[in-house]
Order: sequence, then C-alpha cells, then structure tokens
Amino acid sequence: MAKDVEVQEQGEYSAKDYQDPPPAPLIDVEELTKWSFYRALIAEFVATLLFLYVTVLTIIGYSHQSDPKAGGTDCDGVGILGIAWAFGGMIFILVYCTAGISGGHINPAVTFGLFVGRKVSLIRAVFYMAAQSAGAICGTGLAKGFQKAYFDRYGGGANFVHDGYNKGTALGAEIIGTFVLVYTVFSATDPKRNARDSHVPVSI
Repeated sequence: MAKDVEVQEQGEYSAKDYQDPPPAPLIDVEELTKWSFYRALIAEFVATLLFLYVTVLTIIGYSHQSDPKAGGTDCDGVGILGIAWAFGGMIFILVYCTAGISGGHINPAVTFGLFVGRKVSLIRAVFYMAAQSAGAICGTGLAKGFQKAYFDRYGGGANFVHDGYNKGTALGAEIIGTFVLVYTVFSATDPKRNARDSHVPVSI
C-alpha cells in the first residue's frame, strides 16, 4: 500500500511514491484546439450509445420473455441477475476501451463529480456531458428503431417505482447509488493506489 512518507532504515524520509496531478483549470480554451479532445468526445459518444443500446434491449427482451401475456413466466429469460450482468459487463468493457482516450466517464454524474473535484475543466465537462447525452439518445433511438413494437409495449425499458415504494424513496435510492458510483470512481483512480489502471474497470 502506498504511503505518503516512508521511514528508511537510516531514519531518513523518502519522497512520496506517487504524484498528485495538478488541479485542472476551470476554463481551458486551449483544449478546443487539440485533436485528442475531440477524439475523447467521440469515445464518450460511442461508449454511451453502445451502453444504452445493449442495456435497453436487454431489459426489453427480458420483459417480453417474462410477460404472462406472451406466454412467459418470471423464471423465463435472463432474469434480474442477467440484466445486472449486462450493465456491469458493458461498463467493464467500455471503461476498459475508453479509459486511455477519454477517461471512461460514460456518465454525466461521473463527469460532474470529476469536475467538482477539479479533475477536468469546465469546457471538457460540458462537452463530455453533451456527448454522453447525445450518445444515450442515439443508442435508445437505435433500440427503438430495431425493436419498435417491443420498445413501445414495454415502455422503452424505463425504470418505474414499484408498488410499496414512493417517489421519495426511489429518489433517495438513485442519489445513494449515484454517490456510490462517483465515490468508487474517485477511489479507483486515486494516485495513491498502486497498479490502479488494471482494476479500475472491475471496481466500477
């Protein structure tokens, strides 16, 4: 485990074995002149598009397979665990593929959290969130285009508040879940951690 200060046998103190990156500037106009910035936007757009496309179709497919009106039961299809694996597997693959290009945010909440933590500039945060939102819209649009009948029948795979819970409880669950996600991203990418690059997709 990395330590800020290590005591050597001679009683001397060694330098830190990690480097804290400097805070990102609030507004960095120079980013707009770099191709790497636009490549990162493309990566965020494509990753979010693929994430929404696969996960929405997974939910719709399970809803149809378990629909009693279609002759299905709760035991048919991939199940809730299968949906969770679809979400987790896609995040693992997409973060692994885009981490070296854009940082692998794939979520406006993550981008906003990193902006508040001075990890990205305001310009990058705004453009990232715009690219992610556009990717989500296009991914959902593709899912609807390929499976329009099922998409309309099962509400596009959207979440809803189940019986026995109110909207306040659902909102609280979303807030806590989003906090845990952003906290995990900060923890997994902490420069004090050794070999953090290898396990970031797994932890997220």
